Amino acid sequence: MLHALLKIFLLCGVLASGWAQALQLSATRLWPSPDYTRITLEAAQPVAHQYFTLSNPERLVIDLEGVEKNAVLDALTAQLSADDPYIGAIRVGINRPGVMRVVLDLKAAVRPSVFQLQPLAEYGHRLVIDLYPDQVADTASSPAVLPQPAMAGLKPAGPGIPQYARLVIVAIDAGHGGEDPGAIGAKGSYEKHITLALAKKLKQKIDAQENMRAVLIRDGDYFVPLVQRVTKARALKADLFLSIHADAFIKPHARGSSVFALSENGATSVAARWLAKKENEADLVGGVNIDVKDPFLKRTLIDLSQTATINDSLKLGNAVLKEIGGVNTLHKAQVEQAGFAVLKAPDIPSILIETAFISNPEEERRLNDSAYQDQLADAIVVGVRNYFDKHPLGAPSRLTLNP
Repeated sequence: MLHALLKIFLLCGVLASGWAQALQLSATRLWPSPDYTRITLEAAQPVAHQYFTLSNPERLVIDLEGVEKNAVLDALTAQLSADDPYIGAIRVGINRPGVMRVVLDLKAAVRPSVFQLQPLAEYGHRLVIDLYPDQVADTASSPAVLPQPAMAGLKPAGPGIPQYARLVIVAIDAGHGGEDPGAIGAKGSYEKHITLALAKKLKQKIDAQENMRAVLIRDGDYFVPLVQRVTKARALKADLFLSIHADAFIKPHARGSSVFALSENGATSVAARWLAKKENEADLVGGVNIDVKDPFLKRTLIDLSQTATINDSLKLGNAVLKEIGGVNTLHKAQVEQAGFAVLKAPDIPSILIETAFISNPEEERRLNDSAYQDQLADAIVVGVRNYFDKHPLGAPSRLTLNP
């Protein structure tokens, strides 16, 4: 009898130990976007899981092994908005002892991509669930094709006034987003929010130009992998690519604006190399499934010896840098170059604009000021116009000027 009681006592101890070690999620995040919806489950340890899909109606089921139900997990359902393009409802409950089940009621069939991320920056272990539209086999690794720009048509013009045979398409890339906050200012500002605000203002001002139309690579707070930023711009047949950022440095006194272009032969300075490395790590922070073979990667990032495109990028960068210098101190008086992944479109003049140092308290304050954002956007637009005035593009897919 005593022996039996001892066994029961020991068994209860083992079970209690198992319960004590059950994993609790530390954060849940939901990021809807036009191209896909992402769910992130964060914990102190890797989350063992299994998943499968069900049809009629469409559902994605994720079983989380050894995860306890808590307020953080319950909060996931509250993050869902009615306009999410893929998820209609989220249900959470205990499926069986030791297994928490998350059921996503879907609005349509999806192609899920589920993967783990190791701890990085301020994040712990992350289980990422990406939901892509179930359209073609490579949807999970390629962006949705955006609509082609409308033709402006030939317009009557007076003496000396050029006619525009086609709209100039400017792709505006708001740096970072979603899981990737970018740099964080001394007062807590996130680079991803500032770059999106600037990008939206810039789009409004470019759209107000008679012969220009702007498209946003990212129009909300979600993560876009670097290669998809490039392929989106190419799908739009963009004439220019402007990537908007707000720099940071370990010392708060660093200040000023900078413009960067791609380099074929290494960085033009140690600082440019450091910045390119930091910006290229956005995919690591934001989270990319490295098991997905991206069919666009090779085609987009090959042949970096596009000397003509890089030369055009330098001309564009100089025109923009000159105008920004009238609004803010320049960190460097010339366009610098480095191996920025987001600038590697082989056929689109592309620049990266570091608008200011968000790590500088004064510049952080100005970056959050709407009037200052307007000044920056105006300067960029003038620089773009000056570039086109001096270097009109004659290729059929670019702007054609008819005197």
